[in-house]
Amino acid sequence: MTDSEILLGLPQYEVTAMERSGGTITISARYTGPISCPNCGGSRLRHKGWCRRKIRHDDWGFRRGILDLEVRKSRCLDCGRWFRQRVPGVQPYQRASESFQEMVYQQHLDGINRSCLGRRKGIGAATVQRYFLRHLQRRARQDHAPVCPKVLGIDEHFFTRKKGYATTFCDLNNHRIYDVALGRSEAALESYLLSLEGKQQVRIVCMDLAVAYRSIVRKHFPQAVIVADRFHVIRLINHHFLACWREIDPVGSKHRGRMSLMRRHRHNLKPEQKLRLLAYLAEHPALNVIYRFKQRLCYLLLKKHKTRRQCQKLIPRFLRAVVELRQSGLAQLVALGDTLHSWSEEIARMWRFTRSNGITEGFHNKMETITRQAYGFRNFENYRQRVQVLCA
Repeated sequence: MTDSEILLGLPQYEVTAMERSGGTITISARYTGPISCPNCGGSRLRHKGWCRRKIRHDDWGFRRGILDLEVRKSRCLDCGRWFRQRVPGVQPYQRASESFQEMVYQQHLDGINRSCLGRRKGIGAATVQRYFLRHLQRRARQDHAPVCPKVLGIDEHFFTRKKGYATTFCDLNNHRIYDVALGRSEAALESYLLSLEGKQQVRIVCMDLAVAYRSIVRKHFPQAVIVADRFHVIRLINHHFLACWREIDPVGSKHRGRMSLMRRHRHNLKPEQKLRLLAYLAEHPALNVIYRFKQRLCYLLLKKHKTRRQCQKLIPRFLRAVVELRQSGLAQLVALGDTLHSWSEEIARMWRFTRSNGITEGFHNKMETITRQAYGFRNFENYRQRVQVLCA
């Protein structure tokens, strides 16, 4: 690597002069590499002189860097086209080098706002935005997988009050966001899903107990099996149990400490907490029966990494529990039994499938951070590209 290449960070350049004027350093250079016609790629050229091209380049400390390039004007003898020499590291019709634009993109991505960054670099805020969007789109095209992943996680998250919710498609195998689409209903996602490539390759879809998403998966991912997300199933059971508790004991259910104990699993209770809970349940025998039933059902659904033979032994236990819920006579427990019955196949697959939609929920936290840092988004496409880059 020559001294000129080390100085500029660009290959096959020859530095001819350097000049400092105030807070600006101007480097005069000439490209010494091969020249070819940008139209036909021919090398039979007739040179017609030189022209100068001033390019904004990387800063030297607190001094702004200007690259003063001397480029040839040529005519191609093969196609007859006149052109100015193309040089590496500088795109056509651009007034800044690729390395400078990449630096602006990275600093704006790190949180420096457009106006402040523009004042530092001596460019306008609109130019900062243009550089940022250009590199963001390029990164999104590079990082976005061309086809759907084999293991897909689907969940919704809030976008804006005006545009509502968006749907997240997560690659659970590689722990990355595959894509984000606006809307959460089948009608809103229809056009997006019809244009989606590689839907036949999807084998497993993990999702919460959303009927709309289940119909979407059955229609657009015919080769995939649906697996219910364990967290949402346990949360649904706790929700109906607490609602039933409020009907049985309206006064006792308002005790915040007692509610915290009722929500937890047995293994998360300390000895003194167990004693307080047992003393309360002894005063309400009906609630004691429901609580113990809820604990047995939750521990049954918390089992993981089971073989097919082990699952065959667990399925009858689960189905008996569903029947007991539907025959309990309590409105909340009957509604819970109906929901578990309609999702029985998807819930039973949790014992074999090792991953959950917790990966997707974690990315939702990161998306909220991205939205806060940007002070909200109005353009969904900008939001989508930023999520694809930062959550890849």
